[in-house]
Parts: sequence; C-alpha cells; structure tokens
Amino acid sequence: MIAKLTGRLDSSGAGHAVIDVGGVGYLVEASARTLDALGAVGSDVTIHTEMLVGEDFLRLLGFARAEERDWFRLLTSVQGVGAKVALAILSALEVADLQRALASGDSAMIARANGVGPKLAQRIAHELKDKAGALVGIAGGSVTSLPVGGPLGDAISALTGLGFKPGEASAAVAAASEELGAGANLDALVRVALKKAAK
Repeated sequence: MIAKLTGRLDSSGAGHAVIDVGGVGYLVEASARTLDALGAVGSDVTIHTEMLVGEDFLRLLGFARAEERDWFRLLTSVQGVGAKVALAILSALEVADLQRALASGDSAMIARANGVGPKLAQRIAHELKDKAGALVGIAGGSVTSLPVGGPLGDAISALTGLGFKPGEASAAVAAASEELGAGANLDALVRVALKKAAK
C-alpha cells in the first residue's frame, strides 16, 4: 500500500494532481483544500495517500495532512458515503469545522458539501458523533485534535488495514499511546493497540 508520496508537483487540475516521484508520475485525486495546499506546479510536495482497490480500478487519493486522511477513513465508514462524497465534505469543511459539526450534531453544516443531502448529513452526524471521539477531545465546548500524524497515524492505518473500523482503531491506538507514553514507536503502539482492541 502507498501511504505517502514525496516528490515534485508535475501538474494539477480539477480534483486531481500528478506527483512526480523519481520520474514516475502518480495521479492523485484530492479535495480542493488539499490541492490548494500543494502550492505551485514545480514545487516539492509531500502528500499522504489512501489507495482504493476494486475489481476494475486502482485509485490513489491524496491528503495534505495525515489527520485529513484519518477523517476521510472515518467518513467512508458511514453507509452511503463513498470516496467522492467524503472528498466533497473535506473540500467544503475544514477538519476543525467538521469536528465541531459532529460534536454539536449540526447536520446542516455537513449538508453544505456538494452531493450531501439532508438525510445523508443527518446519518453522518448521528453515526460519527461517538466514533469521532477517538479523534477529537471535547472540553468546555471547545474541540481540539489529538496528534494523529506520525506513529499514531501509522498505527491507526495499520489497524484499519487489518479490518478494524476507523473509530475502533483510533480508540485502541489512543489507549495504547496513553499506556506507552509519547515516545512509543510504531511496533509497540500496534502491538499494544491490538491487545486493547481484542478486549
């Protein structure tokens, strides 16, 4: 699985970019927000990726931050939310706005995204309100992100790759991180998170 690309921005268009990595051009689909963050054609870029594999397709989706990729995974865990709709939501809303919308049950904010009707927005708000708790902390009405990049983000990716739902993987990794401390490496995080998830 391709988890990250570092190279030169070869070109970009509506909904996609081509990243040149050592002479190989990777076509990466991305939200408008991620494409804006990449900068000018010819600049050096790093993009976090999610590979979708089907019977007759192979697609690479790109995200400016690992946190955005984690939210993409969480959104696509909801029935009726495919890659296109999840990218539309991440194009319309900053991650912090999405966190606030889920924490407060504000489906109208989610419905701002193209292709998201009121019923689907309500389902997303309802299903992710609790699951999103592993990715956000809610204290005194304010919403803050857990640091999900680096080893934490990679550990979550590893668990979702093993078949765990994004919410379960995030909760298990958060518990493992709390037990092991801030300096824990990927192997230790995954090992302890698997034990936590199995309980």
